[in-house]
Amino acid sequence: MTTLTSYSVDRRQLGATIVPIIVIASAGLAVRAPLATAHPFVALLLFLWIAADTMMLSLIVRSPGRPGWNAILGVLAGASFVTWLGSPSAVRTALLATPLLAVVMAGIVLSHITWASIRAHRVVTRQDVDRPQRWASAASEFFPPALVRLAIAEMAVINMALFRWGGPADAPANARAFAYHQHLTPMCAALLILSAIEIAVYHLLVGHWSRTAALVMFLVSDMGFVYLVGLIKSFRYRPVLLTPEGVHVRAGFLIDQLVPFEAILAVDGDVTGEEVRAPATLNAALLAWPNVMLRLRQPQQRRASLKRQSFTCIAFRLDDSERFIRLLDWRLGQHNS
Repeated sequence: MTTLTSYSVDRRQLGATIVPIIVIASAGLAVRAPLATAHPFVALLLFLWIAADTMMLSLIVRSPGRPGWNAILGVLAGASFVTWLGSPSAVRTALLATPLLAVVMAGIVLSHITWASIRAHRVVTRQDVDRPQRWASAASEFFPPALVRLAIAEMAVINMALFRWGGPADAPANARAFAYHQHLTPMCAALLILSAIEIAVYHLLVGHWSRTAALVMFLVSDMGFVYLVGLIKSFRYRPVLLTPEGVHVRAGFLIDQLVPFEAILAVDGDVTGEEVRAPATLNAALLAWPNVMLRLRQPQQRRASLKRQSFTCIAFRLDDSERFIRLLDWRLGQHNS
């Protein structure tokens, strides 16, 4: 068994994402201090400088090469918008009392919107890219790509939870779908019932202490419940796929890994505990013991949260594992012949 090749968390990328949020939020609180209120114009310049400098340093760290001028323009526009949005009324009044600075900031924002609109139009009119990818790329011209990816993931979960009831699973016409959700149904139903009871109890108990806190907790709990519903429904709508390219191992929104046929050494239905617990095994089985094991010719990589994982085996559970193994054995034979 090949040992796991470990990849540490990219601390530079993590810091470039989290630190600017903390710094700018702290600056937004500082401009509300009595000293800043007494000197609003100085507070405005400091807030603008901190926002622009922090976002520019973050761009430099996150960019693999030299940032383009359109990215720099986007950072300056973002800093101007954040300064306006995050400033108290006294600081905004000082900004409006300085027409030259206000015009420059507005000009930067309008220039970014104009240039981003031109680039977005070019992306949207392309025909060699799928429509969802075109719209995601177009939105990335206006907003940071990481924020766009987060928004797309959030909308996918909410759409799954609220608007998808019935209908076929997400499987292309040239792929064979294999379900894995049947053994999860009783446990998922119990989890939803317990979550609903927990939300009701928390709301009643906190409501006796603070109506505002109860409302906030109720909203947060409701959103968490919606996400839980979306995750549970994704187990049915996102099955494991056998495609012309390889095996598409999926576990709802949690795992989405394509393994090409040339990377698969063998498939087996006998899964041992030692193999499942091995650090070089990606265990995609959910709340159950896996009944399919893919052994790979060489390590494959996937990004999990903030780090990359390398694996030489993939374990998962299917409702009809025997049919999947027979078909995959035939596909591997056809591919290797």
